[in-house]
Amino acid sequence: MTVLTEWRVPPANQPRASNYGFDLDRTLASIVGLHAIIPPDAFSAETLGTERAGNGVVIDDGLVLTIGYLVTEAESVWLHLNDGRVIEGHVLGFDFATGFGLVQALGRLDLPPLPLGSSAATKIGDQVVLGGAGGRTRSVASQIIAKQEFAGYWEYLLEEAIFIAPAHPSWGGAALIGADGKLLGIGSLRLQMVSNGTIADINMAVPIDLLPPILDDLVKRGRAQRPPRPWLGIFPAENDGDVVVMNVSSTGPAAEAGLQRGDIISDIRDEEVSGLADFYRKLWSSGPAGAEVPLRIVRDGRETWVRIKSADRNSFLHRPRLQ
Repeated sequence: MTVLTEWRVPPANQPRASNYGFDLDRTLASIVGLHAIIPPDAFSAETLGTERAGNGVVIDDGLVLTIGYLVTEAESVWLHLNDGRVIEGHVLGFDFATGFGLVQALGRLDLPPLPLGSSAATKIGDQVVLGGAGGRTRSVASQIIAKQEFAGYWEYLLEEAIFIAPAHPSWGGAALIGADGKLLGIGSLRLQMVSNGTIADINMAVPIDLLPPILDDLVKRGRAQRPPRPWLGIFPAENDGDVVVMNVSSTGPAAEAGLQRGDIISDIRDEEVSGLADFYRKLWSSGPAGAEVPLRIVRDGRETWVRIKSADRNSFLHRPRLQ
């Protein structure tokens, strides 16, 4: 069994129990380490790797919430508890729209579930803790510095993501905890922000308010019961308002249609594209997964049309299986 690397958050950034009106140590005990193994032939193995590690948060009896990319296509999952125990887990499901992943422990955790808070009620400047497995020495005393739209290059969009600083060094699946000791979000990314000429690391968290509407579906069916979005299999970025294809999934719909790295997407269905978030909204409103999506692109200074038969991203993935 792989042992997770030993490390500590610098003492100056660690939360102090005296600064909070809840039992900090009991709350942080609800966070576990998570280690996942993915088969080499999995669709996500090339981009996300075959071995992934991060955090998870106990939210119910045996239910562990994490960030979905840690457990997508996992064939085995291990939960590392603060008392040294290691318990096997089973991936119940993951949701591409929100980014959440859910794991069922296959043994007794004997840990208090962390109650869900209200991410909508948070404000910029709120003091929070970004908690990792291992207690205070692996947690960061932070504050919310922004709440705003976030568009990711993996065909992903949040209407209002939560951004916090200082950043956590092991952010994946970390628990964003509010002043009342409740869960406000799940750590997803580490980004950089420029402020007064200085570059600072920050984290992005997925708001917890996105979980309750889909939680029962994840538990019972492994995915949210909504029509799957049309997926193209591209990795776009925004550059001065232009949507530029940075890469194309080798086995996805876009590759089959001939889309290439460097192509600029200017229109979708005769509607001009103005930025990455706008492109995603127009793509997802163009019909269900499987619908044909016409794109006007600029390649080497010349315009052309590419028609892509979209797909359901889930159909490319290994499904979770019970050990």
